[in-house]
Amino acid sequence: MPGPPHSPAPSPLEVRLTAVLGGRTAQAIQKAFGCTTVGDLLSHYPRRYARRGELTALDELQLDESVTIVAEVRSVTERPMRSKRGSILEVVISDGRGHLTLTFFNQAWRARELRPGMRGIFAGKVGDYRGARQLAHPDYELFQPDDENAPGLDPSIAKGWAETPIAIYPATSTMASWQLAKAIGVVLDTLPALDDPVPAAVRRSRELLDFRRALELIHRPGTDADWRRAQDALRFQEAFVLQAALLQQRAERRAEAATSRTPGRLSAEFEEQLAFTLTGDQQAVGAEIGRDLAGGAPMNRLVQGEVGSGKTLVALRAMLAVADSGGQSAFLAPTEVLAAQHLRSLTSALGPELAARLRPTLLTGQLPVALRRKALLAAASGSASIVVGTHALLADTVSFAELGLVVVDEQHRFGVDQREALRLKGLSNTAAAGAAPHVLVLTATPIPRTVAMTVFGDLDVSTITELPAGRSPIESFVVPLAEHPSWEHRIWERLSEELAQGRQGFVVCPAIDQKHVEDGDAEEAPVTSPADSDGAASGPTAAVLTVLEEARADPLLAGRRIEPLHGRMSSDEKDATMRAFASGEIDVLVATTVIEVGVDVPNASTMIVLDADRFGVAQLHQLRGRVGRGAVPGLCLFVTRAAVGTPARERVDAVAATLDGFALAQVDLELRREGDVLGRAQSGGRSSLKLLRVARDGELIAEARSLAAEVLEADPALAGHPALRQALDDRLDETEAAFLAKG
Repeated sequence: MPGPPHSPAPSPLEVRLTAVLGGRTAQAIQKAFGCTTVGDLLSHYPRRYARRGELTALDELQLDESVTIVAEVRSVTERPMRSKRGSILEVVISDGRGHLTLTFFNQAWRARELRPGMRGIFAGKVGDYRGARQLAHPDYELFQPDDENAPGLDPSIAKGWAETPIAIYPATSTMASWQLAKAIGVVLDTLPALDDPVPAAVRRSRELLDFRRALELIHRPGTDADWRRAQDALRFQEAFVLQAALLQQRAERRAEAATSRTPGRLSAEFEEQLAFTLTGDQQAVGAEIGRDLAGGAPMNRLVQGEVGSGKTLVALRAMLAVADSGGQSAFLAPTEVLAAQHLRSLTSALGPELAARLRPTLLTGQLPVALRRKALLAAASGSASIVVGTHALLADTVSFAELGLVVVDEQHRFGVDQREALRLKGLSNTAAAGAAPHVLVLTATPIPRTVAMTVFGDLDVSTITELPAGRSPIESFVVPLAEHPSWEHRIWERLSEELAQGRQGFVVCPAIDQKHVEDGDAEEAPVTSPADSDGAASGPTAAVLTVLEEARADPLLAGRRIEPLHGRMSSDEKDATMRAFASGEIDVLVATTVIEVGVDVPNASTMIVLDADRFGVAQLHQLRGRVGRGAVPGLCLFVTRAAVGTPARERVDAVAATLDGFALAQVDLELRREGDVLGRAQSGGRSSLKLLRVARDGELIAEARSLAAEVLEADPALAGHPALRQALDDRLDETEAAFLAKG
């Protein structure tokens, strides 16, 4: 929304660090942390706080660990080197229980600084010399005893000096924590008063510090209460500005014009031929979508639902309403396998007559030239009312006669730029010039409310939890080979028992071969053999080509038709394989996560996930959803060598314990790192959140959203809140603007 025409004065936070710290220091900070302005540096918050009197437990230090510790110098000795000229200075520091040696080569002058009784912060990598822990050439900063608040003046002052928190910052080998603290101190000493983006009335209602005071106390607290209050204020400010940005973006979208789309003859014919009754959730969400489509503003809705809950049918009904008013729909799928599957299922659901009139058309990157030209013409002429495709839909050569609806399936598999490119085709190519297309985003990965508010806060959210009648139960089991290696044989026995009943099965591997992992149809990356930091099992990764060979040679599976499916196969090969599997010509599919979403084969009863610890919670839940899709009960075996108690094993155990995707979404949120929660695909980069944590701060985010909504409702242009308007402008740099605009 446009603000007043005058340009506000630059914020003190926009001042370049070179102007405050000088070129050398500013360059070092930029190289180490990417900070270029005063605001960048001041938002590099401490990761913890130590005290001068808080002596680290030195006997608990781990070898090769990079540490920042607080300790006292006990002794200083110098001795000559044995094999060459020079001397070694050895300084023993202690916490009163353990000891650690600091070693300096040819730096005897340090003995004048490192005197017995001195305390300080020491940083370095813990090494070992003849069985004793040491830091070789550590960085350090001593607490100067001649400080005005130094101990020795009187007991109360000494106590205060010892208990004053010391900010410990995320640091690098080239920029130590105290060097950062000194630079930040210089910046704070010259920092004037700051306009606070959080309105004064809101701050008063929550008893929050103002912005300038919060920055001062988070970096230079006098007590623990100081930095805690500072964190509270800055965390709320993050939530408030983020929610204001999302709400403002939502309001701007709703101010755009869109063509009203209402159900007509095509929709009525489809409803009449439905062979089953829609679930209550499908009807309710369909009604919400119907109201959106009929309005004069573009729909921007996220539909989240359990695996197999019927989201695609809900989307098809929306596409029919658009077709009834002469518009087209583009259905964007993450993989060629899924795009081809969607085309088949949509065509089947429409029936021969409706399909002939709507002409659902496939457009993927690997289509033969003749078919691709035919598909492009069908989209551009408007003869195809529904165009299903992959990233190929985003190409400049693709145009539409009247694009009225964009459906994005499995939104987490797309970058924001890709989704926006498709939406813009509607703005530029639609017959109704200037009318924005409606946008419907689908996900079978349930999203906790706090993530929905934080990542998709400009979208309206609908939820389908009810499963259609006729879905069979799925039994899930963890197969822990670390504890029970002999159980491996039983995996293949169990598969053979299912096949003997005329059923089919999937075997999923993280890799194609020992050199390549796969994420759907994405670019392949090298497999790493060492154990992941979260406790995933080390050693060779289960790979499609290896497992395929072993399965075909296994006597238990003799005579069974076993075929591979992975992203390195051509589009025709993948489609032919999936058709053969769906028709029952293939008994076992050994695949990568190319089959993670959308693949629907009702006769498939068994899902075996090898190296399950190498997959995320959402992936495991999605993979399990490929079975139990018809009258045949589902069986899912999560095979893992991860040790009990590791995060990797916790993920697998959590998924096996429940079929509730929404409960798993909360588990996933708690197990994953914050940057992973927001995701590169959402923000275009790592999480911009500093103190706010969606896994922990749900109530805070909800309250911030409510308060931001009140402010925007009373003052949509933020004419009376220039600091908030400036904060939104600062936040909406090119990357963030793209993120928020593309939902």
